[in-house]
Amino acid sequence: MVRTILAIVVIVLSGYSLITQTFELMPYYMFILGAFILVSGFIELQKDRKGFWGYMNIVISLFIFVFYIPYFL
Repeated sequence: MVRTILAIVVIVLSGYSLITQTFELMPYYMFILGAFILVSGFIELQKDRKGFWGYMNIVISLFIFVFYIPYFL
């Protein structure tokens, strides 16, 4: 449920940025994308698929959060 809502928000924000050619919302888009990837990683780990992609999703989302922190401060 949360993953679906985050995916819809990411698609809407990216579509808006693409159509209007304004990239003011890019830090928010990337923050929500990081949250989406983080939730996907946790869902993969909860499904007892303790494989590579669950951990990789969490690492990628943390990288996005660390990289985009300066835009929010």
